[in-house]
Amino acid sequence: MRRVSAGALLLALTSVLALLAGCGNDGYEPSGPFRPLPEGAPPEVGPPPTTAPNPDRPAEPGGEEQEGDPSVVATGLAVPTGLALLPDGSAVVGERDTGRILQVFPDRAPARELMTVPGIDPAGDGGLLGLAVSPTILEDGLLYAYVSTAVDNRVVRFPIGGTPNAVVTGIPRGEFHNGGGLVFDAAGNLFVGTGDTGDPALASDPFSLAGKVLHVDVFGGPVGAGPVFTSGHRDVTAVCVGEEDRVFAADAAREGPDELNSLTEGRDYAGGSGPVVEFPPGEDGLGGCAVLGNGVFLGALDGERVHAVTVDAAGAVDGELEEFLSGRYGRLRTVVADAEGALWITTSNRDGIGSPAEDDDKVLRIQPPSSAGGSPL
Repeated sequence: MRRVSAGALLLALTSVLALLAGCGNDGYEPSGPFRPLPEGAPPEVGPPPTTAPNPDRPAEPGGEEQEGDPSVVATGLAVPTGLALLPDGSAVVGERDTGRILQVFPDRAPARELMTVPGIDPAGDGGLLGLAVSPTILEDGLLYAYVSTAVDNRVVRFPIGGTPNAVVTGIPRGEFHNGGGLVFDAAGNLFVGTGDTGDPALASDPFSLAGKVLHVDVFGGPVGAGPVFTSGHRDVTAVCVGEEDRVFAADAAREGPDELNSLTEGRDYAGGSGPVVEFPPGEDGLGGCAVLGNGVFLGALDGERVHAVTVDAAGAVDGELEEFLSGRYGRLRTVVADAEGALWITTSNRDGIGSPAEDDDKVLRIQPPSSAGGSPL
């Protein structure tokens, strides 16, 4: 893994901020100049990895050649899992095993390495599992990440090139079912999806943060009476928020069907309690969730496709389930919708299970088929 000097990090940070502030026609006017604030000492997390887990991956990330696949905006990544959009229309992407964060561009320009988050423990299905951009990034410069350490899962925040500081700690850590869903709601609070670490009893235990969807502010304080929004989940790999604050969660499982749940605050979803839809083994491995209108789009690792589910106002499936990209790019994980109605999707072919192509892993940006949901409620 290429090391980045302090000077290069400063240059990258300056370039990113210039990009964020320099969009002349997008109607966004920053409220003032960016001044990074000190974030204090980093949390006690174990040492960062010294080598990448996939030595055969390309040494440098890059953009797809212009004559190549127009849906591929970046190549040469190692298990890109966290993805979040920046105000200028580009995206930040986090690699699960290395903790490396890159900026990826919709015009297929070469990806830019920004930093590496320290203290990531990628054992099992852990690592850097979720990534979110502060709603006020032009003022505070902060990114948020859901990460596995040697002792727990936690949510941290940090400025680009800075040290991570804890927002939520003590989320149980296991060999599998570590969760990782992370998204901001319209009010600027965080939904955090956790996993049950393979112990279903923890998911319904009100004193455990395992197997839950949490709702917290940017300091980790509860929104409402407590931090738990819903319980009884197995492995919430993704949370997505739609119109009128509708909240959905992708709940994956090592055994049995995966679920898409429409969340109601205070509800326990243990035992498959009323999912919107279930996905049988072979079509599942849900790892991403995005909403466009009344369409919910889900990345499927084992299914190697994107599922499109149209959900009505009552939270029920409206019409037939659809799918696209079946088998075309391999294992598909994170799915995020941008302001233009396109979907950003990451592949996960270098995760030790997939069959990577020479230029894997990739970041895709595609327009979903017009028939696959997305119409307004």
